[in-house]
Amino acid sequence: MSKTSILVLHGPNLNLLGLREPEIYGSTTLVQINKTLKSNSEKLQVSLFCLQSNCEGELVDAIHNARNQHQGIIINAGAYTHTSVAIRDAITAVQIPTVEVHLSNIYTREEFRHHSYIAPVAIGQISGFGADSYCLGLQALVNYLKQEQS
Repeated sequence: MSKTSILVLHGPNLNLLGLREPEIYGSTTLVQINKTLKSNSEKLQVSLFCLQSNCEGELVDAIHNARNQHQGIIINAGAYTHTSVAIRDAITAVQIPTVEVHLSNIYTREEFRHHSYIAPVAIGQISGFGADSYCLGLQALVNYLKQEQS
């Protein structure tokens, strides 16, 4: 059996982590998050591929291309969480188990952030734990995939 592969998608403005509103998003950079995720994925014995894009279409293309390559997706769609039917439809179309993550607790922020188009088609959502949201999402997704395989 081949090694389980997870796609991690980071949406718009996440390339500015560490600089962008550190009082909300913390001081951890995207490079640091990816490095921690890679380390955790090795411990969990899964492969990891990370991609950040500020472009909705690139994220949709990455989800489409995940078919036959990845067994799970972790996505922080950033602002597209609250606006993108296209990303939601892509996740639905590929039928790959997906975990939605957010650094901040979107339900304690502005009203427009309380709605997620992704949550109804994801197996779960983790928010509010800063960079740890990604690690918790990875652990949850790997656990889910193992249960599905057994």
